Amino acid sequence: MISNLPRDLAEEVLSRLPVTSLRGHVGKAKAAAKNYHREQFQVVMMIQYRVCLFSVNLYTPSIERIGNLIGLEDADRVEISKIFHCDGLLLCVTKDRSSLVVWNPCSGQTRWIKPMNSYHKLFDRFLDDYDYTIKVKLREFEIYDLNSDSWKVVDVNPDWDIEYHQRGVSLMGNTYWFAQEKIPTSAQGEVGGDISDIPDFLLCFDFTMERFGPRLPLPFHAFYGDAVTVSSVREEHLAVLFQQYGAPAFTVKIWISSKIEPHAVSWNKLFLSVDMKELTGFHFLFKGGSFFVDEKKKVAVVHDKDRGRCRGKSRRLTRNIAYVIGKKGYFKQVDLGESIDEGCWPLVCSYVPSSVQIEQAAPP
Repeated sequence: MISNLPRDLAEEVLSRLPVTSLRGHVGKAKAAAKNYHREQFQVVMMIQYRVCLFSVNLYTPSIERIGNLIGLEDADRVEISKIFHCDGLLLCVTKDRSSLVVWNPCSGQTRWIKPMNSYHKLFDRFLDDYDYTIKVKLREFEIYDLNSDSWKVVDVNPDWDIEYHQRGVSLMGNTYWFAQEKIPTSAQGEVGGDISDIPDFLLCFDFTMERFGPRLPLPFHAFYGDAVTVSSVREEHLAVLFQQYGAPAFTVKIWISSKIEPHAVSWNKLFLSVDMKELTGFHFLFKGGSFFVDEKKKVAVVHDKDRGRCRGKSRRLTRNIAYVIGKKGYFKQVDLGESIDEGCWPLVCSYVPSSVQIEQAAPP
């Protein structure tokens, strides 16, 4: 995380970050870089289908947009639905799911990638599901090689499921997901067995070996309806958020790994436990819950929506909200603005600028 850099180095990095604001706010971005303090750090956020750089101050608390990140052609028109961060690079999925783009916001370099097949309406990087409309088993696992500009199909016959809403986290060159044991289905797509209590675990795809690793243990057991999401900590550790849906409900718990690799994981003691019942009165939904933690201040910032307001008689009014939660009842809300699309959930990831050059595809 950029806050771990020495102040003078952080200021130099931030001052060189090619951030352009929306019409007239360039000065604000430069001022934010010059006035950088230890209590502030930067995150990349996808909100309203736009990818922007935000300054976070946990003392105020406040989350302010510094500006757009350069590099995407027609940035005001390109709509992004998912972002993933790895070693200073962003992988973005367009809203229409027709393209991927690998992006270095520090240098402005991009590389557009056409998928081997069009993405399924629910899935991003791979899919493993039964389509009840056409009664066909859908299963695609593919790797794209930037050096050879080619796709490779990974032959996998999994005995596990990764739900479409689960956002994988890249850590030290590998990607981790929350997964569950596969529920048996008949040829007609009918579910068999008890779906309320399914074995769950962490799963890693090892890009060096180009295969999935073994099931890794979690410090909790989730049931159907529980909220589970993962995040990275300082590009070295994995954090996992768990909120139980059934009794005892509402309590958010977060653990941070002490060791993480494709074939092994160990967990520190519980990092944070907060009862949200009196604070918000609702659970984080499984589509939301994108979060990051500050280990020193013992707080977590969870991005979700405010679902307690209504507009008119029937239409729900939701706003994008960042919930800052900590020990001893510490709780703050930061309003990120009205949500123009209830299906677009704010996604956040810590960002460390990188000088890595993106290999460009050879011209045809």
